[in-house]
Amino acid sequence: MGGARRLRELLAGPGAVIVPGAANALTARIIQEAGFECVFFTGAGFANMSFAVPDLGLITLTEIVQEVGRISEAVEIPLIADGDTGHGGVFNVRRTVRQLEGAGAAAVTLEDQVFPKRCGHFENKEVIPVEEMLAKIRTALDARRNPDTVIIARTDAGAISGIDRAIERAQLYAEAGADVTFVEAPTTVDELELIPKRISVPQLVNVVVGGRTPALPAKQLESMGFKIILYANYALQAAIKGMQTALSVLARDGDSESVADQLATFQERQRLVRLPEYLAAGRSASSGSAARPESDLSLVEGQGTAKK
Repeated sequence: MGGARRLRELLAGPGAVIVPGAANALTARIIQEAGFECVFFTGAGFANMSFAVPDLGLITLTEIVQEVGRISEAVEIPLIADGDTGHGGVFNVRRTVRQLEGAGAAAVTLEDQVFPKRCGHFENKEVIPVEEMLAKIRTALDARRNPDTVIIARTDAGAISGIDRAIERAQLYAEAGADVTFVEAPTTVDELELIPKRISVPQLVNVVVGGRTPALPAKQLESMGFKIILYANYALQAAIKGMQTALSVLARDGDSESVADQLATFQERQRLVRLPEYLAAGRSASSGSAARPESDLSLVEGQGTAKK
């Protein structure tokens, strides 16, 4: 089954779908192995992780498409791709949707910020006129080669003109054909409760630890009526903290022993990147004529002592 069709099944099914974000392929695979049924490619996380820059529209469509393709290759679960503003006007939106869909995205998010955009939890955002965003949504719908590809329309108007205006925009986006809408950065529980009640299509909520929106439990958000509960950069924040902790200890002690239990083993690292499968494929391709790489396999199977 294709990823877009599977995502639509999840949206039509009972309950909410918890969707962590990934900035790279390995994170996406860890998310899949943890049991999640969908993954989100985070443009903000990609900017932070791969370029060490803030989420200010600094990353190009070409760079994003390449990473989406890598993630799509690494996992079997549906992938929602962050399309930002569509990287320009309506012509750019057409190209953005086509390229992300071609790279393996089951869904594409588009937002109504002025390009270049800002993280939804930053100050001083601006939004484009409603009519311009409606044209972008119609263009995105027309650009899909696969009618199952999900178009998610996001509005950042809440920070500018209040929650009522943001909901009004989302209602118009739904009427234009958006499959899901996403009111970014509500600031209170009352605002969160209003959103699913007043918009007819499935709703996405973005839980940003330390951000503007109350980080309520997923069950509570589900009970409000949200269908996609996004933790766009939860994994990234966990990875940053883990790296800071481990590297601080190494810098202080010149030894990793005190944090060894917090590090993935060498064997686990190789399992995650599927080394055994590559080695098995290599043996099969050579029809057994090449020497069996026993030393490599022993490291993965836990019999080796390498610490690279």
